[in-house]
Amino acid sequence: MEHLDLTLPTAAENLALDEALLDEAESLGETRETLRIWEAPRPAVVVGRSSRVEQEVCQETCRALDIPVLRRVSGGAAVLAGPGCLMYALVLDYRLRPELRPIDKAHRWVLGRLAEALKPLAPAVACRGTSDLTNAREKISGNSARCRREHVLYHGTLLYDFPLPLIERCLRMPPRTPDYRQGRSHQRFLANLHIDAAVLRQLLIEAFGARHARDDWPTEQTARLVLEKYGRDGWNLAGA
Repeated sequence: MEHLDLTLPTAAENLALDEALLDEAESLGETRETLRIWEAPRPAVVVGRSSRVEQEVCQETCRALDIPVLRRVSGGAAVLAGPGCLMYALVLDYRLRPELRPIDKAHRWVLGRLAEALKPLAPAVACRGTSDLTNAREKISGNSARCRREHVLYHGTLLYDFPLPLIERCLRMPPRTPDYRQGRSHQRFLANLHIDAAVLRQLLIEAFGARHARDDWPTEQTARLVLEKYGRDGWNLAGA
């Protein structure tokens, strides 16, 4: 597996690159798995593929704060990305890892590796709910997946130094919550890891054995997806 530590200038480009890496892997005749790491340069709300924006996002607040709302290709509820929230994306090949085709097995495999990598610095880290990581009782990571014929895009968040009150202002309570949340507000439910971003980057690389750096990325497909999908309100705000 290779790693690509690359943050593009806009939220639309960054979401497009995740999907472009999945498209690239599906189109290749050979195996090429990638771990991508990035961090949004400014806050942006990212809703799930089937999310209803008006149910999950405080749109007036986001407009007032000039925070864009975009839609990712995977499921799950809305998240707020930005400085202090490290983002990662894995493109995994089912031909190498057929045991990951059941999505629950993919969750367990990815989150199990992440948890083990974090435990030396955060011993209370554990997998909770469908696809969360917690540190004691608080959520530090949310994750989701998009499956294709031969590959899965598995991506998620790692809160390490994020302004949690901003999440409270921008996101509504999601329509579905895990039992362990117990009705807690965003600010009481979420927590930062307080681990340096450079350390987290290295932990991700080691967790997935992605020691070789990529020196290329699918620029044309990324630009096409921005133009046709992630740069359009028709995709991002569908049903808003």
